[in-house]
Amino acid sequence: MSGTITNPPLADPRSTAGFSRGLVAGLLDTVETALVVAERSGRIVLMNARARKSLGVELSAEPGINLFTGLLEVDARQIFREIECGKHEVRLEVGRGGEKFLANVQWMPEPDWVVVQLQRQQDVQQVRDPATQITVQELLQEREITYRNLLAAYLKLQEVNRQKTVFLASAAHELKTPLAVIKGYYDLMLAGSLGKLTDKQRDILEESKESCERLVRLVSMFLNYSALESGKLVLQLRENDLRDCLDEVAKRWSEAFQRKGVKLEASLDPSIPNFRFDYQKVQQAAANLLDNALKHTPTGGMVTLHAGPHFWERRVAEVAPIQERRRFRLPRPNSVEIAVADSGPGIPAEHHQEIFEDFVRVDRNTTGMGLGLAIAKRLIQAHRGKIWVESEPAGGSKFTFLLPMDQS
Repeated sequence: MSGTITNPPLADPRSTAGFSRGLVAGLLDTVETALVVAERSGRIVLMNARARKSLGVELSAEPGINLFTGLLEVDARQIFREIECGKHEVRLEVGRGGEKFLANVQWMPEPDWVVVQLQRQQDVQQVRDPATQITVQELLQEREITYRNLLAAYLKLQEVNRQKTVFLASAAHELKTPLAVIKGYYDLMLAGSLGKLTDKQRDILEESKESCERLVRLVSMFLNYSALESGKLVLQLRENDLRDCLDEVAKRWSEAFQRKGVKLEASLDPSIPNFRFDYQKVQQAAANLLDNALKHTPTGGMVTLHAGPHFWERRVAEVAPIQERRRFRLPRPNSVEIAVADSGPGIPAEHHQEIFEDFVRVDRNTTGMGLGLAIAKRLIQAHRGKIWVESEPAGGSKFTFLLPMDQS
């Protein structure tokens, strides 16, 4: 899986999803004004480096933080009442970590976004010299124009990306039916229903069928990605048996592993209790990891699928004091750990985060669109879980994800 990650040109429909967001986030980080952009619901879309430093917030560590209840600690309804009354902007005084901030809240009606500029009250009070005041005001106005232009560019890229996703999803839907028909004919011919086959004909048909199945998986993968991009992901949380779920996946993929000459071993701990999760979505995440492992494991190699109870300390750290937790030598498991390990070439450490992004392929010699790991990550995060990789060159790879057992 070693190789060089390349950024495709903007004309390539696979490139704008992660690129536009990363570009705008990087540019906003150069602005010294603390900026936060959120949806009307309060879900934070962007937060530049100055805001993260001033507020002491890291979105990766606090993914569920809300702009109104978590940062500003104000009633969102009051803000929108004032905006609907004709106010262009709402000024607030907020406290965070013992410091006072002046917040300038503005509403962008077209994307229905809330933009907040934050400034320490102490910094505002220190600006006393009239000449300096003018200079600072001019800089703030210039930066405001800059970030407004950046937001406009970001919105335009988002719209282009949306149109691209809709178009490709429509094309994928059109391909799905004829591919299913072709696959059905392959099955009929291989079963001998249309006449006896020679060994050479059978080999050709089996190879063609395998290529057709790979194309079906690609189409299905993109349809799933389109559903995630459009926000249509809905979890069907029910009491399920995770061992049955993963055992089905392993049996479904056993034939593909046998064809390539790669050994697949499944080790599912019988002590895993039933808990609430989306059966199909977890199967899809596990299947994507097995597919990725099979692609990068050479003939004669080995892939293992393991699942077992796990104690995820981060989920109880907020409610249980350290002294209380130390009284128990064996904490009760509150999650399940699922791992897929392979004996492939491994992944350099500098790519461990990037491989979970949309359309990223470290090894350009492999097939696929670079969506399998990105989809798996989103499905796991939808279950309030987490996923990561442990790997080094020539040492194989191990992809692990945690599923909390307290889904509600």
